Amino acid sequence: MNRSLISLVVGAGLAISSTFALAAKDIVDTAVAAGNFKTLVTAVQAAGLVDTLKGKGPFTVFAPTDEAFAKIPKADLDALLKDKAKLAAVLTYHVVPALVMAKDVKAGEAPTVNGKVLKITTDKGVTVNNAKVIKTDVAASNGVIHAIDTVLIP
Repeated sequence: MNRSLISLVVGAGLAISSTFALAAKDIVDTAVAAGNFKTLVTAVQAAGLVDTLKGKGPFTVFAPTDEAFAKIPKADLDALLKDKAKLAAVLTYHVVPALVMAKDVKAGEAPTVNGKVLKITTDKGVTVNNAKVIKTDVAASNGVIHAIDTVLIP
């Protein structure tokens, strides 16, 4: 084998390995690695939900970005982060206990871990209640994350 072919094979192997390494991360670690869910991860930690979202799943998380959390007035967000029960209720409202990839999303209702229902529309892009889905199919070992632009309040 010549050097360029060896380099190509080694490079392809590294790319495949890193892809599998990313898919091996659970919902929490995938959110951390994404870099735009820092507030969400902080909230998940404050609510005591890390072990749950690292669990077997599958989960579909409609994950508010840091920009979505920034829409909440600071005093209100600080108060929410200190109220563990209310915070857990808000966060579990973003989680559907099933694997729903973007290609499988249909208009209608989706039950959440919180026990309440999300309303999903698809006529002008996908929206979940009043939040627009801005990135889809961020794969994790125990589910998938779809980024949204607004925090959902049950």
